[in-house]
Amino acid sequence: MDDFTPWPEDLARRYRERGYWRGLPLSDGVRAQAAARPGACAILCGNRSFSYGALDRMSSVMAGRLIAAGLRPGDHAVVQLPNRAEFYITFLALLKAGIRPVNALYSHRAHEMQAYVEQLDPALLVGSRAHPLFAEDGFLDALRRDGLAPRLGLWLDGSEPGQDLAQWMDPEAGLPEAPLPAPAPAGVAFFQLSGGSTGTPKLIPRTHDDYDYSVRASVEICGVDAETRFLVALPAAHNYLLSSPGALGVFRAGGTVVMAESPEPHLCFGIMRRHRVTMAALVPSAVALWLEAVRDGLPVPESLRLVQVGGASFAEAQARQVPDLLGCALQQVFGMAEGLVNYTRLDDPPERVFATQGRPISPDDEVRVLDREGRPCAPGQTGRLWVRGPYTFRGYFRSPEHNATAFDAEGFYHSGDLVRRDADGYLSVVGRVKDQINRGGEKIAAEEVEGLLLRHPDIIQAALVAQPDARLGERGCAVLVARKKLRAVELRRHLIALGVAEYKLPDRFAFAETIPLTPVGKPDKKALRAAMLHPR
Repeated sequence: MDDFTPWPEDLARRYRERGYWRGLPLSDGVRAQAAARPGACAILCGNRSFSYGALDRMSSVMAGRLIAAGLRPGDHAVVQLPNRAEFYITFLALLKAGIRPVNALYSHRAHEMQAYVEQLDPALLVGSRAHPLFAEDGFLDALRRDGLAPRLGLWLDGSEPGQDLAQWMDPEAGLPEAPLPAPAPAGVAFFQLSGGSTGTPKLIPRTHDDYDYSVRASVEICGVDAETRFLVALPAAHNYLLSSPGALGVFRAGGTVVMAESPEPHLCFGIMRRHRVTMAALVPSAVALWLEAVRDGLPVPESLRLVQVGGASFAEAQARQVPDLLGCALQQVFGMAEGLVNYTRLDDPPERVFATQGRPISPDDEVRVLDREGRPCAPGQTGRLWVRGPYTFRGYFRSPEHNATAFDAEGFYHSGDLVRRDADGYLSVVGRVKDQINRGGEKIAAEEVEGLLLRHPDIIQAALVAQPDARLGERGCAVLVARKKLRAVELRRHLIALGVAEYKLPDRFAFAETIPLTPVGKPDKKALRAAMLHPR
């Protein structure tokens, strides 16, 4: 198939023999819970509650109706839904029907959505009429003019007859249903989005087998069980919130997913207190908001036991504040939609939890840290991350030119991350190969300097971006959110006291009320660079 690069047979055989790949569909966790505990609560969404029995039944009904409407296994879908229970019901329905979706983030607009439609030629579009892109029919009309319109559209919020998403998943609606196809666990289940902060995300084929293993192993590592109440406040479609261990992990363990529209602390703390949330998954920018809110007097819900932080490198200075201010354990997560996931373990000593982003899930995760010439780095040295394993993909969707540079001859994937690995296999993320400033030939990793700046007691957020310079090529500009105005000389002294090399000192410091974020909560360096070049 031109959209899926399989694992070599020798590796696939090894992964099956070692029990990583079990030949079960991703929907099997919900099915098993529905059979064993049909009345147990699976999702809390606003004032609505969905049991495992209802979740399994509603998704099966919707799957059968999609097949009856003429969709077939192997068809593609583009799904864009907000943080609502309907997202999970739709996702499970498509898995059961063998229809392969890409789950777009709700913040995506015409540019991204057009790219997904062009790449996938979807038979189905699932969206919300409350979304600005679909409140009117302009975008859909443009797709029709270009011959790209899906055969079927289903809508949340203000739907026309026959296209009401809620009706398609309502067991009492009386719509035609067809038998469900046999699952194909070795085949593509859905497409994830690459995590790049610039450009249109590339599509990542994920199979039932590989993704299910990642979820199952994450459940064990993260201690998820039937008592877990997991807050989903970041985009539900994001790989981190779906599988690390995410909602799919919680469903497999029989816990409860609690949904929130955003990670805003006052909203989340109220929901967490009401539903006795025990676990939350955040990105560093959201953690900074929570920590600041607690400093300002917002009480932390007593039920909270564990906060995971992932999606971007987490500065050690902020990591150390989590247990004291939030009163819970911290688990660092470093993962990628392409596969590899690393966790600090729940029994790791505090210094390891604060200072590293964990070690890989699997004994068969093969990790290489290489220098620019491709030579292995010694423990503690910074290098480029290369990886292959039982849940790391083998190629982007219909991207042969990119795949030729992203993979080596042995199938190792180059993630673009700069990392250090210690003697025990724990990784510390230093930055991105492309998130560097080339100052007169000296390469500066932005995340390293950002982490040092965040050790200053009055700095809340920091982002280092490159600005063009006629003499040096590039110079560094540190954009800061701070509790008070700080002088550049004071900030440089702070960095020097921490032992940073002089060439890494930012040439300029700028202050902002907020730092713009990408849809997944990472600093939007592209927007920051534009703002610094063209200040208002």
